[in-house]
Amino acid sequence: MGQTDTEARKDWLAKAGILTDALPFMRQYAGCTVVVKFGGHAMGDKGLFKTFASDMVLLKQVGTNPLVVHGGGPQIGEMLERMAIKSEFVDGLRITDKSTVEIVEMVLAGSINKSIVAAINEAGGSAVGVSGKDANLITVKKLIRSKNDPDSNIEKVVDLGFVGEPTKMNAALIDTLIVGGLIPVVAPVGLGEDGETYNINADTAAGALAGATDAQRMLMLTDVEGVMDTSGKLIPELTIKEAYQLKKEGVISGGMIPKVETCIEAVRNGAEAAVILDGRVPHAVLLELFTSQGHGTIIRQE
Repeated sequence: MGQTDTEARKDWLAKAGILTDALPFMRQYAGCTVVVKFGGHAMGDKGLFKTFASDMVLLKQVGTNPLVVHGGGPQIGEMLERMAIKSEFVDGLRITDKSTVEIVEMVLAGSINKSIVAAINEAGGSAVGVSGKDANLITVKKLIRSKNDPDSNIEKVVDLGFVGEPTKMNAALIDTLIVGGLIPVVAPVGLGEDGETYNINADTAAGALAGATDAQRMLMLTDVEGVMDTSGKLIPELTIKEAYQLKKEGVISGGMIPKVETCIEAVRNGAEAAVILDGRVPHAVLLELFTSQGHGTIIRQE
């Protein structure tokens, strides 16, 4: 019995030590906005989903203001398949026609958004779900992509349909929600200047909101540890200049390029720093914000 008491005491002391170590970081982020892009494996894993929700509540409880932006590619794909609507992709972006964008909005602003809101509320928080269309939170223009034809080597413009890129943000809406003690959960669907509904890449939406709200951090949860060097080791910190150099050298390649570019844009537009980190790790957000070692790759101006 005595041994059990001793072990329990050690466990309590260890937990107290963790809280003490975290205190300076909690102070650092008190009153600050942290944009968290939630997606990938973490969204499909019930355990990680629940942990993420409780972590958002903890952030709010200690004085940090989380702003959640979520994706939903797999869920959209499943619904489109169920509706017998085929999808095509260009550079990872879904070509979105009128019927597809209706499904996208239904899934993103409906089932996914409300499930995240419900999970945060169940964990003890006060979350509210909005889409980029609400109060003109995200105004977009039609996204234009060009691609080289492999046969003729002629650059052609690809029509992605109702896919948009942010042009104007209503940061005042986010401020109002945060001041009201709420955790905003944003579905990446925006209203075009032409009055049409547009799908927005979730990473892009998160980056734009991070810049517009002058966020202390943008945390991009992914299915990788972060930016890796040529030997496969995590690069913990990069300046914008260093990131561009690694891209030029081919170290940053493939699907990591748009993620890094989104982080750079967020920092250039007002965010203090952006981090690419592994959302498959439980409490990834807390490990990044409240420990000295961090968890992913942080990108800063200098």
